[in-house]
Amino acid sequence: MSEPMMAAGFVAAFLDYASEKGAPRGALLTASGLREEDLDDQDNRVPIAAYQAMIGAGIAATQDTALLLRHTLDTKLETISIVGQIVHTSASLAHSIEQLNRYLRLMSENDAVAGQDRFELLAQNGEAWIVDHMPIGGSSEAPPYLALEASFARFISEFRRSFPDLTFELEMEVTYGPPPHVQDYPDLFRVPVRFNSTRNALRIDPVWLSADSAFEPGHQYAFGIFTRHADGLLQELERSDGIRAQIEGQILPDLHKGSLSMDKISRDLGMSRQTLYRRLKEEGVTFAEIHDSLRERMARDYLAARKVSVNETAYLLGFSEASSFVRAFKRWTGMTPSAFREEGAGA
Repeated sequence: MSEPMMAAGFVAAFLDYASEKGAPRGALLTASGLREEDLDDQDNRVPIAAYQAMIGAGIAATQDTALLLRHTLDTKLETISIVGQIVHTSASLAHSIEQLNRYLRLMSENDAVAGQDRFELLAQNGEAWIVDHMPIGGSSEAPPYLALEASFARFISEFRRSFPDLTFELEMEVTYGPPPHVQDYPDLFRVPVRFNSTRNALRIDPVWLSADSAFEPGHQYAFGIFTRHADGLLQELERSDGIRAQIEGQILPDLHKGSLSMDKISRDLGMSRQTLYRRLKEEGVTFAEIHDSLRERMARDYLAARKVSVNETAYLLGFSEASSFVRAFKRWTGMTPSAFREEGAGA
């Protein structure tokens, strides 16, 4: 199992915020094992464990256990993630929660809940609730209250900014006990909080369930742009989950060896040869096709960059003879490697 990942935008935003509050920036990065360049692109993927370690270091440095909560209340989701742009151009609360459930994985891979959406908008006995179904665990770096605090604080803060003259939040129910900074809850959440409850839920003004509570119109065009971008990101994540991507990751370092063993790859992936064969069949591809396709893609990259010769490219791709590489490249592209290389130089 690969480790759960999340969007770098959230980590970068917390790093900036914690640094402004007095936590040494270098120490936060060291604790997380991340580099500044890992956080340059908000859509980049970084380990959730790295984020949790950074939060722990930030709390230790500032001696403020409410640091993540304050950060969430003070920042705008649309500046951190494409999902924030989608939520802010949605047609209504119900529509925004639908989009949130759809694109949660772009923010954090552990937000998914097996068999159901994470967030549910619930009408119950004349009341309106947003229920968070994510199972809450805890660790030394991430106590159980942190994720829920941030979850409900995000809803509250976004509505406070977008609709400052309207009531949104009314009360909270949480499954965890009072956190170390419980004395700050009245000032930060501004609603009653019931601890050690049977569910994690935020009660809101029922007006947000009505048809009259539609958000400001005119965002359909922007909504379409943002969702197309998000759909592309989701497709990239889905491709990276496939057995093809896993095999490519295993064979790329040994591509220059030429002959690769399917038995070895299956062992490296922690599965039997029969299981690997079945997974490949399900994706409609063979081991040989993956090997051949990866060779073609790398050949194009090497030759287009013009940093290695045709003979060197043949070696890097595991061809025993340059003539075999030339024949393979003509099969892939209809061109000789030399012609392709020169054409790239001209472009």
